[in-house]
Amino acid sequence: MLYLKGIYFINDRICINGRSKEESQRLQEQSIKKYIHNQKIEIVRLNPYQLNEFYTIPHALLYDLKKEKRGFDCFIHYSTDVMEDFIYSYPAKWLILKSFFKEIILVDNLTNVNVQKII
Repeated sequence: MLYLKGIYFINDRICINGRSKEESQRLQEQSIKKYIHNQKIEIVRLNPYQLNEFYTIPHALLYDLKKEKRGFDCFIHYSTDVMEDFIYSYPAKWLILKSFFKEIILVDNLTNVNVQKII
């Protein structure tokens, strides 16, 4: 069986819908992990020294992707809000980061994490 290979991002500095940072991080992680499990996505760890299987710093992800010099099937994050600062502060870097993936998946529907939006 072929699995999609993907990387996911958790914003550990954002508060989602009035939740604390810790609750927001837990919401992101649980929603994304459920989606990954349901879609049978294999998470790729580019840097063997990173503590988590996900990224929390877009610049670090971009650095590791450039070193790897290959693309992946999907980049998963919770919502546009979690990447908003990076997208608007570094639009060129966001375009480069996106270019390493076939699709960008946002898992932001709290009642049905099988719904995906692709940007």
